[in-house]
Amino acid sequence: MSTEGDEQVLDLLHEARNDEFETVINYQTDAIALAGVAAEEVADSLSADVEEELGHAEELGERIVQLGDQPKGSYELEMGQESLQPPEDPTDTLAVIDGVIEAEKGAVETYRELVTVADEADDPVTEDLATELLADEEEHLTEFEGYRKEYDN
Repeated sequence: MSTEGDEQVLDLLHEARNDEFETVINYQTDAIALAGVAAEEVADSLSADVEEELGHAEELGERIVQLGDQPKGSYELEMGQESLQPPEDPTDTLAVIDGVIEAEKGAVETYRELVTVADEADDPVTEDLATELLADEEEHLTEFEGYRKEYDN
């Protein structure tokens, strides 16, 4: 791998890990905060996704170490998922669904970029990891787009 490629790969690994941690916090919060019968399925799905997203963060951290860098601690994490903040009205399930869709689209974009950058840097291990995580995020996106369609009908 080239030095520039190394840096780009590591930057994206750190960014993705940061986003996964932030998503864990927000999914857990939204799952707890949502109220009402209509929200149960969405809250259950968010709770289930928390474990998977946390696993993603762990895998990304392990890859960062394998590449000779140090994962960032909480002081270095940057939070900014405005769309995933719990809604003022706990029955506003649609706001949470839309927030999840936005977050998952961002994750898909990050992992697609990581696949490309890892390929260009001749880093097939990171490329494989990013492809695996991309598939998980696309699955989450499809699931929440399905919930969204239920509200459009």
